[in-house]
Amino acid sequence: MEMQPGQMAYDRAITVFSPDGRLFQVEYAREAVRRGATTAGVVFDDGVVLVADRRIPNPKLAEAASLEKIHQIDEHIACATAGLVADARVLVDYARLAGQVNRVTYSEPISVELLVRRICDYKQQYTQFGGVRPFGTALLVGGFDDGGIHLFETEPSGSLTSFKATSTGGNKGPVMELFEQKYKPGMDADQAILLVLVRVFHRQFRALKPAVRPCARRRSLADLAIVR
Repeated sequence: MEMQPGQMAYDRAITVFSPDGRLFQVEYAREAVRRGATTAGVVFDDGVVLVADRRIPNPKLAEAASLEKIHQIDEHIACATAGLVADARVLVDYARLAGQVNRVTYSEPISVELLVRRICDYKQQYTQFGGVRPFGTALLVGGFDDGGIHLFETEPSGSLTSFKATSTGGNKGPVMELFEQKYKPGMDADQAILLVLVRVFHRQFRALKPAVRPCARRRSLADLAIVR
């Protein structure tokens, strides 16, 4: 993102709008997401598949298992992250707590949309008050509830959008173009995995991380979760 003339006067604080109605700190947070690893999600006939590209800085020395891009939030919900890893970890912890509070309070699992709205309300607070900065991460949240199968994208601004197939992070544009051409409603799990791994990530199946049970994970270049 290039600095424009006059922009410096309005990008110092999150609470200051520019004359054309922009919050530059939020835009910088979006840029942090765009510079992150590619993440994609696809809804199929009875679930959601999430895939995240895992960039290992030093494959010979780094423990790949410590670089998480896909997280289990609840028994029926998982998310894939793009952007700043530390910011994503804070949001995942918040989402897990919100899910557990709902179970204790109402004796039932939280709905996917309600959880996503809680996450986005939390993110929006960090765009409205001085002394804080927006979260430099975007989450793809997939799961199921009584209302069906859901896939949501959350942005640093706190906005949310529901999709049948979407991507965030690096290379989002080409991936979305591919989804527009190749995605078909009613796909089964194998077709969805083939679409995101082979067509989007241009590689064969490397690692599977089910969102509903623990699994030993090998060193790989992509994490994949199936929620159903």
